[in-house]
Amino acid sequence: MDKIVKTDTEWQAQLSDLAYKVTRKHGTERAFTHDSFPKDPGTFRCICCGAPLFDQQTKFDSGTGWPSFYAPLDPDMVGERSDNSWFMRRTEVHCNRCDAHLGHVFPDGPAPTGLRYCINGVALTFEPED
Repeated sequence: MDKIVKTDTEWQAQLSDLAYKVTRKHGTERAFTHDSFPKDPGTFRCICCGAPLFDQQTKFDSGTGWPSFYAPLDPDMVGERSDNSWFMRRTEVHCNRCDAHLGHVFPDGPAPTGLRYCINGVALTFEPED
């Protein structure tokens, strides 16, 4: 995989203010602000670099207000690291291609993985299946 590396100035020029805050500065969008994602078959990609991250088939309604998935499309594309901010212990997930902050993964998802990848909608774009 080719790593994408850009300066903060380049990311700011490419992304909306909110997408920059979330993906490059580890922010979080307000819950229930991205419930308009299509339900059609397709792929959710990183807003920063276009890497394929999640498939529509693994998306589910967690009731949390953020897009949730039970597995990444390719586990090598979604990295994890410990996040101890906000007086909590969580596992942050990021795009391995460009290091964009995506959200967090929790062990309370549905079968078959039992995982809930809770992802900021602004960190994703949707590519419909042909």
